[in-house]
Amino acid sequence: MTIQWFPGHMAKARREVTENLKLVDIIFELIDARLPLSSRNPMLDEVVHQKTRLLILNKMDMADDTQTKKWIAYFESKGHPTVAINSLEGKGLQTVFKASKELLKPKWDRMKERGIKPRAIRAMIVGIPNVGKSTLINRFAKKNIAKTGNTPGVTKRQQWIKVEKEIELLDTPGILWPKFEDQEIGYKLALTGAIKDAVINMEDLAIYGLRFLESHYPRRMEERYKVTTVSEDLVETFDHIGKLRRCYGPGGEVDYDQVAELIVRDIRNQQLGKLTFDFVNEYE
Repeated sequence: MTIQWFPGHMAKARREVTENLKLVDIIFELIDARLPLSSRNPMLDEVVHQKTRLLILNKMDMADDTQTKKWIAYFESKGHPTVAINSLEGKGLQTVFKASKELLKPKWDRMKERGIKPRAIRAMIVGIPNVGKSTLINRFAKKNIAKTGNTPGVTKRQQWIKVEKEIELLDTPGILWPKFEDQEIGYKLALTGAIKDAVINMEDLAIYGLRFLESHYPRRMEERYKVTTVSEDLVETFDHIGKLRRCYGPGGEVDYDQVAELIVRDIRNQQLGKLTFDFVNEYE
């Protein structure tokens, strides 16, 4: 399965991000804590250049805690200030404010020296689809200003949002890159919901998910599905899970479409616990 998804509004969003860089003081790059590397858009490095940037690992409540700590240390070692948050519950938001003020202190000090009164921080939020940008904005603003949804591509245009007196946010649509050089990144993004299910072969995705669990979280796979290994004959594994979870079609046979959707849904809904799909040691 080859995964590609680059709607027209994403190409437009890239141009708008480039054009509006001069309006902001700092970039909030929102990343899925389950995919700290795979959910970073390599195009952003080309677009953002030297602008001050804060990496925000969102959905930390869904990610493996041990791996999240390792990724924060990894990014910090590369010179990228990083914080972890749970925007859905509003946890960690103060760390974003604190880190932003620290990063922009030199700029504010220069403004004071020139007799300019410091103003609200102007930040642009960027990130791939479905990483939680709109949810974060609503938490910051303490009301539902930005549209949210569990499907990627909800935000289609940029909008300025004031957050009390401390900060002004520029929301942007989620931006994926036109082509995944590594198809495994495509699988990981699809498995966590960053790519629309309509363009995905769900059985292939479920198989990828099972093989990943077998390699990285075998005990959880065994507890959930009562299998210790993924059979080379995938039908055998699907039959076992289908019978265990009663995924039957009208004729009483195991419905493989149901099985595939069940596996993907279990992974997305944390039925196998907190999962991280990028491991630091595999990239170092």
